[in-house]
Amino acid sequence: MPTLAATVDRALSDAKLSYELLLINDGSPDRSWLIIEQLATQYSTVAGFNHRRNFGQDNAILTGLRNASGRAVVIMDDDLQHSPEDIPRLYAEMNRSGADVVYAHFTEKRQRTWKKVGSWINGKFAQWLIDKPANIYMSPFKMLRWEVAGLIAMFDGPFPYVDSLLFQVTDRFSFIQTEHYPRFAGPSTYTFIKSLSVWSRLAFSFSVKPLRLVTWVGVAALAASIGGALIIVVARLAYPADFSNAAAGWASLMVMALVVGGLQMLFLGILGEYSGRTHVNINRKPQSVVAETTRGESSQLQRAALR
Repeated sequence: MPTLAATVDRALSDAKLSYELLLINDGSPDRSWLIIEQLATQYSTVAGFNHRRNFGQDNAILTGLRNASGRAVVIMDDDLQHSPEDIPRLYAEMNRSGADVVYAHFTEKRQRTWKKVGSWINGKFAQWLIDKPANIYMSPFKMLRWEVAGLIAMFDGPFPYVDSLLFQVTDRFSFIQTEHYPRFAGPSTYTFIKSLSVWSRLAFSFSVKPLRLVTWVGVAALAASIGGALIIVVARLAYPADFSNAAAGWASLMVMALVVGGLQMLFLGILGEYSGRTHVNINRKPQSVVAETTRGESSQLQRAALR
């Protein structure tokens, strides 16, 4: 983080852009918070927020957005794979295009193969679930117009997914091509399980399309079961000699199993539709809780996080 703070300060000072760097410690068990406190003392432009426990990346991002100010807000990782030197370019593109969100598209992502594949799959799902344009890559490095940052910061559900929120409030997107650099230090702690957890927020928190898919599968199963039942009945009546005494009752049993199984799938789909909508609306698990901040506004922030 010290290198990040120094690089951001140099890049934005050279571009003559005023800024504030918000560092969110999402329950890290190492010395991250101590380092953030030291940086806040060293740089007047740095402010830190310390979560009481690990709430997840998107929850941490919303903590930052709620406390950000200025005409534009940049979201980026602290491992310097996202270069602060590209921030002025993001800002220039926002002003040029009038976009509300400018993504940094990487020419080549320096990460493991499974992450590249997972990112591609995630993008395809996003096109279906939240109507993401095919030409937009949901990059973790992006700039938001202040008004849009304020809109998505109002979300108080326990399972936020920042990119889904962005596609709900605007359709004015742009992007620039940037380099994706090697990690400055240490391996990534973002495991497959954590990535899967983030993907589940996209799949189940902001769209009922998976539930509708289950409903349509239920309808298809019901139609197939009815068709199969009719075939069995016709065969039993047309070719009674083919059904020996040893198979007595088989036809009626198969008809009942097929019809009841199809109806169960249909009803489960319908119930899932309602329960999914209810779950999204009434779940009020705290999104995040700030334990302390270098700004000295901890109690106020905690109340805001529990809205």
